[in-house]
Amino acid sequence: MSIMSNAKRALAVVAATATLFSMAACGSSNADSSAKSDSSSAAASSGKIEVVASINQWGSVAKDLGGSNVEVTNIMTKTNVEAHDYEPTSQDVAKFGTAKVAVVNGADYDPWATKAAQSTKATLVTAAETAGIKEGDNPHVWFSAKVRSNTADAITAAYQKADPSHKDDYAKLNKDWHAKEDQLESKIKGTSSKTENLPYAATESVAWYLADDLKMTDATPKGYAQASANESEPTPADIKDFQDTLKAGSIKMLVFNSQEANSTTDQITGAAKDANVPIVELTEQMPKQYTNLLDWMSALVDQFAAAVK
Repeated sequence: MSIMSNAKRALAVVAATATLFSMAACGSSNADSSAKSDSSSAAASSGKIEVVASINQWGSVAKDLGGSNVEVTNIMTKTNVEAHDYEPTSQDVAKFGTAKVAVVNGADYDPWATKAAQSTKATLVTAAETAGIKEGDNPHVWFSAKVRSNTADAITAAYQKADPSHKDDYAKLNKDWHAKEDQLESKIKGTSSKTENLPYAATESVAWYLADDLKMTDATPKGYAQASANESEPTPADIKDFQDTLKAGSIKMLVFNSQEANSTTDQITGAAKDANVPIVELTEQMPKQYTNLLDWMSALVDQFAAAVK
């Protein structure tokens, strides 16, 4: 698991807090009222619910569940920066100040967004909390079927609270969304007939929830896995152990987060290729070719299925 250092997380939260304080201090000035974004003004004038999501995968769910009744702004939309490492701008923080609904990931994945949203009047939906996932747990919760489903229901409830006149619309959109999630979960169940108990290893535990839904067994060598979880570099002995385990043939699939490629992962993927171990390559953030979280997850399930020998 790649997680931003405690120091960088603290700095991001401090930056968000400082920006909010600065905004509040001049809240009664003319400058403050002119600082509202065009999208915020458009949402207000059209009667739409203004929604801000910290990451685009949750923003896509928020859009699907709100349809034409919402205006969704995603803070993070690119795969070359992780939410762990993201440092919000004053403009990013200001977007939370005008939102009626804020959707964040939680589990200390995007603490800057959580802090910004908690300091506003927006109804806050925290994805991790919908399934009891806490700080210190694996934060990549969009890979979990349970979290996706629970978060969708929490977003719908927030919309119905903010805009009760369209309550039935949101209920219908929620039903439609769940029908698509059910199709995805049926695909996961079907694929698990091939992947159940399959030992896999990962350069990071990014897709752990999806692998767990596929009933796979995490066989990542202990030393390497612990180093990753502790935000430290694996030792040469850890790397060699990983390479030897791949060579021995006990690992049947390697999951590789290409968003965090480095010299260490080059050694691991190289060993997998030499041992003819199939590699499932993915990213932590939703790639630009997808505008829908469920479509992305469906494509990843297909990748896992295709990698089974």
